[in-house]
Formats: sequence, structure tokens, C-alpha cells
Amino acid sequence: MTADLRAPMSACPACAAMPASEALAQSKAAMKDATISLSLPGIHCAACISGVEGALARVEGVHEARVNLTLKRASVTAAPEVTADDLVAVLTGAGYEAHELDAGTIAATKTDREGRELLMRMAVAGFAMMNVMLLSVSVWSGAEAATRDMFHWISAAITLPAIAFSGQPFFRNAWAALRVGRLNMDVPISLAILLALVTSLWETMLSGEHAYFDAAISLTFFLLAGRYLDHRTRAIARSAAEELTALEVPRAWLVEGTGERQVPVAELAPGMLVRVRPGGRMPVDGEIVEGRSEVDRSLLTGETLPVFAGPGVAVSAGEVNLTGPLVVRATAVGAETSLHRMAELVAVAESGRSNYTSLADKAAKLYAPGVHILAALSFVGWWLWSGDVRVALNIAAAVLIITCPCALGLAVPAVTTAASGRLFRRGMLIKHHTALERLAEVDTVVFDKTGTLTAGAPEVMGLEGHDLQDMEVALALAEGSAHPLSMALAAALRARGVAAAEVAEVAELPGYGTRGLWRGEEVRLGRAAWVGAEAGAETSAFLKVGERRAVAFRFTDSLRAGAEDAVAALLARGVKVVLMSGDTTPAVEALAGRLGIRHWLAEALPGDKAARIEALQAEGAKVLMVGDGLNDTAALSVAHVSISPASALDAARVASDIVLLGGDLSPVPEALDVAGKAVRRIRENFRIATLYNVVAVPLAVAGLATPLIAALAMSLSSVTVSLNALRLR
Repeated sequence: MTADLRAPMSACPACAAMPASEALAQSKAAMKDATISLSLPGIHCAACISGVEGALARVEGVHEARVNLTLKRASVTAAPEVTADDLVAVLTGAGYEAHELDAGTIAATKTDREGRELLMRMAVAGFAMMNVMLLSVSVWSGAEAATRDMFHWISAAITLPAIAFSGQPFFRNAWAALRVGRLNMDVPISLAILLALVTSLWETMLSGEHAYFDAAISLTFFLLAGRYLDHRTRAIARSAAEELTALEVPRAWLVEGTGERQVPVAELAPGMLVRVRPGGRMPVDGEIVEGRSEVDRSLLTGETLPVFAGPGVAVSAGEVNLTGPLVVRATAVGAETSLHRMAELVAVAESGRSNYTSLADKAAKLYAPGVHILAALSFVGWWLWSGDVRVALNIAAAVLIITCPCALGLAVPAVTTAASGRLFRRGMLIKHHTALERLAEVDTVVFDKTGTLTAGAPEVMGLEGHDLQDMEVALALAEGSAHPLSMALAAALRARGVAAAEVAEVAELPGYGTRGLWRGEEVRLGRAAWVGAEAGAETSAFLKVGERRAVAFRFTDSLRAGAEDAVAALLARGVKVVLMSGDTTPAVEALAGRLGIRHWLAEALPGDKAARIEALQAEGAKVLMVGDGLNDTAALSVAHVSISPASALDAARVASDIVLLGGDLSPVPEALDVAGKAVRRIRENFRIATLYNVVAVPLAVAGLATPLIAALAMSLSSVTVSLNALRLR
């Protein structure tokens, strides 16, 4: 129903067996242990832990089993031949409810836990800040001598444990940077907090008038607020390379002279015969030697319509066999398959994207060492000038606090949160924290065709030109098939009120079409070659009644909502628009002409799309890729920034930076506008922070600002930056 796609033996048994046994041993040795995660909702005590671990340890092939009672999970390290189903069955037999957990659930839980921890630390810092501020009001109001000292000590008792708990994200990151001899934003933050605490404790022990516990805890709270805003803009998801790797089939049915047996894919070698049942994925790259079926090749081409597969047709790992059983001779296995190579291509592209330097990182590179040098010079200068270490330490603390990069830390997350909220209301979810900055640089947009610019579902054209009798016969045959074209034709004919003719002995031939008997004549609905018709450039299903000439039912792929408006808006902005698809040249050319797209590429495989985008970027272009299929995953990963619809497959959504939640493409040009405004706001925030430092730093260095005044000034700059970011809403 779719167009056609273009070892010697030894006489000695021992000698023959030895190389095979060695190869098998080597292949098993090369196989790595697998980690299986299980959910155990029913466990509640230490006895449950020992019971589960004991039951799992007795399973052959299990090397280690550990149960986490808090998360109610078990992590099992086992040989590759041990499956989650095996372990679930064992635990069920032992009286424990168990379910397999996938990596996405684990990653999502980890993300939720990190967010909750940040929120909890911020809540503790906020509660401590309010209490310390109340005590500080009494000191500011004129409390003296023993009363003032008591309030200082109470403030210390509240602040020290609160900062020890709440400040851990900054302290850990600062220590990790210092251990490898580099500086980041958390180093001056940690120094400012610690120096404010040390100065305050010293003043308190000496019965001094000023302590700055309120400044230290306020600083921690505001910085945690910025860190939490930044966390909310990030969508931590599985790697797209992992999604593709998950499509690799772990086991296959090996066809031998004595029959079939299921073996791990790692034991297969080129030349072996593998049986693929209907509904199964191809475990290897190979060539069909027996059977006829239809294959879903959307993994490689992105086209949703299945294609005919028979002897001599090449297939690739990951493709889905739809209708009939096939025997495939392997030509590439394991790491040599096209699916594995695609996963490696995506992994390389993802690692390259992680090298993007954000505006905040660029600012930190210059800012952090400058702050340290300025504070150190202030300390040394005042110590030499006054001879009083106490005075020099106070001024150094004030300089560190007043220059603390809180405004810089909020400059990016405050804007990205506001911009993300605006785009979310328009149906776009920002996943990556630097996506907006990269989106603002875009000058070229590459669209996939099927499922992106078009709806990906066949739609019947020109039914009004067909004879009623032909439509009745076609409906009877179409209702006997699960092929997408047959289903679309049947739905369209029923919508027109057509009644099915009485066709007997309706039967579907996988890869060809449907046939039956009508009024003593054989009738067929299917591929052009099968019914004796000549295939055209358009997608068609052909009806053949007896010896009469075949009639073509033509199909088109309807445009996705907003596709025309989105392309027109992008072209009006002066953005270069490119159409790339795995579909045939006539289909791609027709769609490009319909939308006014001058640059297009047809019959493109996944590597072709990624290579074309890399070539554009090598010429200096900043490419936005919009795609939805597994075949688009590499291109989405290698592009400067990428968007995929929510209807896209998992690997495509994970590889993209932005997810289009609705079915309308019209928000894409608006996203470019919002991204441009967001970057302008970020730069404005950096200028505000810089102006604040230009005014405030000389006052701190001159000794005109105490650490408390410095903390208030720092808070004011943070509020100003946040208010500027809210102008995006």
C-alpha cells in the first residue's frame, strides 16, 4: 500500500568448537552487569529490607541488591540475562509487591528532591532572618551593655546553625572549585558570609556595638532565593542518547538449523539469521531473506507511513516490523548498528552544547577574582593605615558583602523565570537554562516536515471525483485493514455517508493490501504494483475491480495549525527558513512551494540532517531546529537551540531545549522575540549591578559603609534587578 524502497567448517569437531567457545566466552566477558531499579511500595521495616535483599540474592546472576526504605526502592546489580520481570516474579512469590522503575522516574525524583532541599534551606534561612531582624531592631533602638550583648549572642545562636544548614549549596560549590584551583561565583559568596560571621563573633566576644548576623543570614536568604529561581528554570531530563540506546533490543530470536532460541543481542554476529515477529523492533542492521511485511521506518526517515518489506530489502536496528514475520540476515550488530551510531552522534552533540558559555558564566569569570583582590587590598590598606586588625576586618567584610554577586546571581534566573512564564502561557516549555540566550542569537530556522510542519496523518483528497460504487467497494476493503491509509480512507468515506459494499472473503496481505470477492470478481485495494497500476508522485491507494482499470485514492498530509503563519512571520523577520525531510523529493518540493520556503532538502537520513546543520553553523549561522521524530534527534542535539512538539517521541523531546505544548506552531516566532527581550533585560541587569558596584564599592573601601549597610545595599540591588526582570511578564 506504500511505494517500494529502493564461514568455512572444519572436519575436526573439537577444532570447530574451540573458536566458537572462545568467542562466546569473550562476548560474555565483554557484557557488563546491568543495574535494575525496583519500586517496593509495601515495605515498611527492617525485616522487609532483609527479606527483599535475601530473596533477590538467591536469584542466579544477581551480584548485589540494596534496599532503600525511605524511597521504598531496591537497586539490583545483575548479569545482563537477568530481567526486571524475573526479579518482580521472585519478589511477588516472596510476598512483596514490586514494579520496575525506569531512568526517567529516577531522574525526575532526583530533580524533585533537589528542588525541595533548596526550598527547605531557603525557608530555614528566611525564618532565621526574621527572628534575627527582630532582635536587631532592639539593638538599633538603643539597647546597651549586657542587653545588647545578650541579643548578639541570641542572634549568633540562631544564625550559626541556620547558615551551617542553609549555606551548604554555596559552601560545597566553592570548595569544589577551590580544590581544582579555580574560582566561581560561590567563592566570593562563601567568603562574604563567613567573614561576616567571623567579624560578628569577634565583635560579640569583645562586647562591641555592631554585629552583622542579620546581614549574613539576609545575604544567605536572598542568594538561596536566586538559586531556587534558577533551579525552577531547569528541566533535568534523561539524555537523548540514553533514550535512543533504550530502543536497542536486548534479546533476539536466533534462527538455527534445529529451530529457534532466544539469545542476548551481544551474542549475535554478522551473517546470523534472526526472526523478527510482528510488533517487534529490529535487533540488528540486516537484509530480509524470508517473509513479507510492512515496516515503520520513522526512526530513520521520520515518515509515519509504513513501507513494504520483502526479501532483499535492507532494514535497520530500531525499525518496527508491523504485520508479518520476517527472517533477517544480520549485517551489523551491537555498536556497529545505525541506531547505536545515531546514539553516539547525539551524545557528541549534547556534550558540545554543554560547552556554551552563558552570560552569567562570562560575568563570573571576570567578577570573582576582582572581588577577592579588592577585599584583600582593602584589608591590607586599612591595617597598614590604622594598625587595627578589627577595623581592617570590618571594612574587608563590608567590601565583600557590598560586592557580593547577589544581583549578578539573580540577573539571569529572574529574567529567565519571567520569560519562561510568559512563553509557558503561550504554550512553550523552556527546558534548558541557557536556551533563551541561545534562542536570541538565532538567524536560521530548520523545520522537519512530517509531524512538525504537517500533522503527520494522511488525509484523503478529491473524493468527490470518485464513483459511488467504487467508494462502497473501497470502504469494504479498507475496513478490513489496519494500515494508516486504509483507516484514513475508511474514516473519510464514512464521514461522507458511504455504505460499505458486500464484499466476501476479505483478507489482508501484509505489505501489499486487502483483497476480496465482490459480485464474483476479485477486488483489491493496495499498492500500485500489486494491482497493476503505475505509481505517481503522490501518496495513493489503488482500487482494482476485476479487470477494470485501477482507480487511485490520493492522500495528502494536512498542515499543522499555525505552520503558514509561523513560516511567514519568520521570513518577514529576515530569518532564513530551511525545510529538511526524509520524505520524497516531490512531496518536500510541493510543501516548500506552498509555504514559500526557498531552501529545502529531501530524502535526508538522520546523519544528513545533522551534517547539514553543522555545515550551516560552520558558515556562521545560529540554527534553530524544529523537529519531532527519532530521525530528528541528532539534528535537534547538534543545533544551536532546538524545539520539539509535545507529541514528539521521547528521544526528540529530551534532545530539545524547548517543548511546544500545543499543536500550534505560531508561538515559534514569538519565542524569538521574547528571547531577544530577555537577553536585553539580562544585560540591563548586569549594567544595574555594575552601576551599583561603581557607587557602593568606593564607599565601602573608604570605610563609610558598615557590613549591615552593605547588606541592605546588596538587598536593594537584588530587588531592583528582580523588578526589572518582571517587566517581561
